[in-house]
Amino acid sequence: MLYGTTPPRVGATPEEVHLAAEKLVDRTKNLNLDGLIVYDVQDESERTGEPRPFPFLPTLDSRVYSQLLYQLSQKAVITYKSATHMNEADWQQWLDQSQRDFGIATLSLVGSPTRRQKGDTISLPRATEMARVHPANFMLGGVAIAERNSETRSESQRMIQKTQAGCEFFVSQSVYNSQKTITLLNNYARECREAGLKPKRFILTFAPCGRAKTLEFIKWLGVSVPSEIERGILEAADPLSESIGICRSILSEILGSLEDRSVPLGLNIESVSNKKEEIEASVELFKVLEKELKA
Repeated sequence: MLYGTTPPRVGATPEEVHLAAEKLVDRTKNLNLDGLIVYDVQDESERTGEPRPFPFLPTLDSRVYSQLLYQLSQKAVITYKSATHMNEADWQQWLDQSQRDFGIATLSLVGSPTRRQKGDTISLPRATEMARVHPANFMLGGVAIAERNSETRSESQRMIQKTQAGCEFFVSQSVYNSQKTITLLNNYARECREAGLKPKRFILTFAPCGRAKTLEFIKWLGVSVPSEIERGILEAADPLSESIGICRSILSEILGSLEDRSVPLGLNIESVSNKKEEIEASVELFKVLEKELKA
């Protein structure tokens, strides 16, 4: 059971950063929380030709915020990092610093928003390999995106390749399309069984949505939102409550449609907006989905 957050913006004062961390820890203190996720926010404008609904604002080094959240909460923290803008020497230095200066223990490595690799920048498989053999003995995870699964590109096979490279868990992007996630989980379970591998934990991410702008941003991030779900949220008298109910139904459908339960599951709840009501709704969503998962 995890809760995901982004670091404060670059330029925030130490006092503002500390206040943001204190608010998050206070907001989640009564949840049955196993840990936190701190994202490494990237400018993904090259990934799509669609205009970004919200402007991209560079954020604080994810390690700085992870260290602070751990100090305040004493909860495990998964630190996201995109290494694909670095070369191997830079990446090695980053790994060294992460253990020595920030006490980072768990990393989730993400690739470039596009498939184009520039110059001598490191590839995601090579970055994972270097992190796996690092003396810090990092716990490594990766992302799994059901929307990328297609006839020509198997996301479940990529998960197996990442497992063999050292990944011990996977985190999805926000789920609003149950069928795509069901297909991925069933494919992954079946292919692991055929390969004689034990499936790694799959952490399902959910985010509440209370307004059209937030939904537009969720879709811009690459999340598949079926049209009937979009209409259901936007036409509801209380869109936030409707989205929480939809997320609960999606999780229930996923749990009821698995061919087997060999893939251990987890939950990650986030708010993709900075609106107070949507952030507060993410806490309610956590409670609702925890109850559904453990039912």
